[in-house]
Amino acid sequence: MKVIAAYLLAVLGGNTSPSAKDLKSILGCVGADADDDRIQLLLSQVEGKDITELIAAGREKLASVPSGGGAVAVAAPGGGAAAAAPAEEKKEEKKEEAKEESDDDMGFSLFD
Repeated sequence: MKVIAAYLLAVLGGNTSPSAKDLKSILGCVGADADDDRIQLLLSQVEGKDITELIAAGREKLASVPSGGGAVAVAAPGGGAAAAAPAEEKKEEKKEEAKEESDDDMGFSLFD
């Protein structure tokens, strides 16, 4: 990922076809190690291609990837809204109890 980021930074800086030396220089500026094999692999794959076309193709591929979890609809029995209200109250009670238990540390916390 860092090699790709260095490549994109070089292109954004105005260098339309960055070399391995350019990428190593960018990575060296931030103290990152430059892996020659990965740099050569990236440069061989993007050689002669326009970066905007590569990004557009990547977006198309990414659009087909499902993201997020699918929501499962559950039918409520009989009086849907009336049955849901007690369940919400129970959840609120559990949250309040959890807050009270957190006071047992006598005000000391590892993250304060």
